[in-house]
Amino acid sequence: MQRKDQRVGVFVDVQNMYYSSRALYDQRVDFGEILKEAIGDRQCIRAFAYVIQAEQEDESTFFDALRERGFELRSKPIQNFRGGNQKGDWDIGIAMDIVQMLPKLDVVVLISGDGDFAELLKYIKSRGARAEVMAFGSSASSLLRAEADAVFDLSSNTKRFLIPKKHFRKIPSAKKQAQI
Repeated sequence: MQRKDQRVGVFVDVQNMYYSSRALYDQRVDFGEILKEAIGDRQCIRAFAYVIQAEQEDESTFFDALRERGFELRSKPIQNFRGGNQKGDWDIGIAMDIVQMLPKLDVVVLISGDGDFAELLKYIKSRGARAEVMAFGSSASSLLRAEADAVFDLSSNTKRFLIPKKHFRKIPSAKKQAQI
């Protein structure tokens, strides 16, 4: 249930959305359209996109595009481990930002299908805020869906929420794109 007087915070797990859209559709996410849907007619207090810096060729263009669409970027460098393994995730950072922003929000919109956030949704609701999730249905955790007050399946309108390959340049390899 959306009301115009609701104060909304939007929190996007960019890496989760990238991998989900790539695995399911081999396409990229239109984050601008997702933000419009997340807010609706409500008041957007803040919208964060959490990204990993991997020093890739198209990375700054992508980050600029997110800013142009209304997101504040939270970024950190990719972690490199011995043996060539790399890691980059924002789960704790997203959770901390939500907890810190919660007193100013009526609704938290989490854009991720990651089941690790299920306990965070419980906490959001215990504090009197509404917890909404936007994700691709078949890749969204059942634990996350069960805890959300509302779930919006991005797969319901792929023409709106995905960008077909013909509209973007060559996709870097999965290793290079891990954070985009």
